[in-house]
Amino acid sequence: MKSSDADAELSIGELAGRFGLPTHVLRHWESVGLLAPGRRAGGQRCFGQADLARVALILMGKDAGFGLRALCELLSTDSPLDHPDLLRHHIAVLERRIDQAQAAKDLIEHALDCPLSFDECPHAREQIAARIPPA
Repeated sequence: MKSSDADAELSIGELAGRFGLPTHVLRHWESVGLLAPGRRAGGQRCFGQADLARVALILMGKDAGFGLRALCELLSTDSPLDHPDLLRHHIAVLERRIDQAQAAKDLIEHALDCPLSFDECPHAREQIAARIPPA
């Protein structure tokens, strides 16, 4: 996504500052194809409103757990919805993470509520035994 000269207003430092990011992150995103800033005379990067929206979208994708490679694919077209298989796969990944987080939360809550010591608790021993790989 190229910035037009008409809307190019921010330097890389200003754009990074708006989002609380180090400038090297924006340079890296440019190197992998997520950003394509305009250039001022002398080659200095310049960013406009479209770049602000693009950085916000990248950050939303990262918050959703997407890696840069997946984000490049998702943002390679006008709509991330053009990639339903990638989105469905990511939903499955998130569901596994949610299940793992819920199991961890349940274990911690049980440990807090159990009147027995960790070594004496049958639930804790079950959980430990379940994590030991077979011989």
